Amino acid sequence: MPLTLIVTEGILPQHLVADTVAQLSESFLRLHGLAGNGVLTPNVVGHVQTVPVNSTFCGLKPMPVAVVEWLTPSFAFTSREVQIAYVKEATDIVHKACGGKQPREQIWVNVKHAVDGTWGINGEAMTNAQLLEAISAG
Repeated sequence: MPLTLIVTEGILPQHLVADTVAQLSESFLRLHGLAGNGVLTPNVVGHVQTVPVNSTFCGLKPMPVAVVEWLTPSFAFTSREVQIAYVKEATDIVHKACGGKQPREQIWVNVKHAVDGTWGINGEAMTNAQLLEAISAG
C-alpha cells in the first residue's frame, strides 16, 4: 500500500520525516485491524515528496501544503468510522510533526483505489481476492 506524503519545502523538519511516515503507516494498519500483519506490513511502503516553495497552491495562491495520499485496494478505507478516524489522526500527526506551524486547514488526506488485479507484489499481479487471502493468512 503506497503512501505518499507531499509537503512544501520547509514545513516538515528532515529529522522527523521517517517517524512521520511510520506514524501515518501504523495508524493505517491499526485502524484496519492489521497491526503486525506479516503479509501486509512489509508491503506498506511510503515516500515523501518535497515540493519547492511557491510550487504548491491553496485558494489559487502559492501556499505551503501537506497532503497525505494513499493508494490502496478497494477494500481499504471502506468503513466510515475508519475514514473519519484516519483523517483526524493523519492530520494530527502531520500538524504535530510540522511543529504546529502548518495550519490544519492546509493539511489534506485522500485515498485512491487501485484497479482490481493490478497489485504487483513480488512480481505477481494480485487480485483483491488474492490479496485478501494472503493478508488473512499473514
